[in-house]
Amino acid sequence: MKRARKREETFEKFNPLENKTILLGISGGIAAYKACDLASMLRRSGADVHAVLTKNAKEFITPLSLQTITRNPSHCEQYGANGEWRPEHIDLAKRADLIIIAPATADMLAKLATGICDELLTTMVLASKAKVMIAPAMNPTMMEHPSVVHNLEILQNRYRYEVIPPEFGEVACGDWGSGKMASVETIVAAIASRLVSHGAMSGKHIMVTAGGTREPIDPVRFIGNRSSGKMGIAMADAAFARGADVTLVSTVEVDRAYPVILVETAFEMQEAVEGEFDSCDALVMTAAVADFRPLSVSTNKIKKTESEDINLELTKNPDILDLLGRVKKKHQVIIGFAAESEELLSNASQKLKRKNLDVIVGNDITVPDIGFGSDDNAVVILSEDGTRENLTRMPKRAIAEHLCDLLASKFAAMEKTPAR
Repeated sequence: MKRARKREETFEKFNPLENKTILLGISGGIAAYKACDLASMLRRSGADVHAVLTKNAKEFITPLSLQTITRNPSHCEQYGANGEWRPEHIDLAKRADLIIIAPATADMLAKLATGICDELLTTMVLASKAKVMIAPAMNPTMMEHPSVVHNLEILQNRYRYEVIPPEFGEVACGDWGSGKMASVETIVAAIASRLVSHGAMSGKHIMVTAGGTREPIDPVRFIGNRSSGKMGIAMADAAFARGADVTLVSTVEVDRAYPVILVETAFEMQEAVEGEFDSCDALVMTAAVADFRPLSVSTNKIKKTESEDINLELTKNPDILDLLGRVKKKHQVIIGFAAESEELLSNASQKLKRKNLDVIVGNDITVPDIGFGSDDNAVVILSEDGTRENLTRMPKRAIAEHLCDLLASKFAAMEKTPAR
């Protein structure tokens, strides 16, 4: 008995969500029965939980049950009287640190993606600046439907909502597949992780470059490289999720909630980056900028001739990292990338020093199935203080999160260092 009590006391003292206000949105699916366990675990983790139910959710779970567990009134009616002069959805929405919708049905995803506000929960989402997380739950066939996939893409890529993926298993109707709502433990862990990291870069302007430049030869041909831009986009997404003011300078067109400056050539990228550099706190240069460009560009398409050969004169492009490394201020951090086919450590270390970088991320492009075009990579991270980290194969978003941790630690160290 004593041992059990000790474990309970230890759990109660661990309050990762202390002083955090969480709106728990519940839509009308069978997985709504898990909302009581989710609310209980969130509250025991220190959160102030407010349950918001849709009309259909009340067919599966009662507001009274959630009110008892959260120790707060449950909210259901769009126009219900609350005895206060403030509109209920605005008042709660402004106080929320995070909104979690679990379960999120196909109907709820469609409403969120299109901005429909026909009930209290969807209205609260639009009225809040809080981070939004969603835990989908539905029949596996519905989960794979193009409309559901499309709506999830909008929510993730345009609105930057974080999706907690469903699990594989048997769903209520007896079908098997990916559609079960994630476990309560998984959802709480994801919420805790997001609230701890969210806002860590608030007030910081982070500029990220992505993709490979294209240097035109004629109206239809160009010199380029294999960079997909995935690493840079992942880095920009990760920094934005942590509260940073992000600017992405990219050769790849993407739809995001933060500003995206679309460029094509090295000179266009240089112009865009130099225009933003003075106002930024960090530059993360993931873009693969072509080292050379054609000395002259034909205004007409170059035609085939009888000759087997064609002479193409090339000239050097500006080294954007080198130029900015020379003029960076003490409060600025520059992270560069080095894609190498040989002597990775030596070449990366030399670039780190020569270009006056704070950090360089090197990867071996001879390793198959990672790097260019892949969702994964394996890198070595060298810092100007001599530290070295080896990250084995992992998703590029995971590498981006690691780099955000590194950036946050460097910002914190700068703030502790007294100005001279």
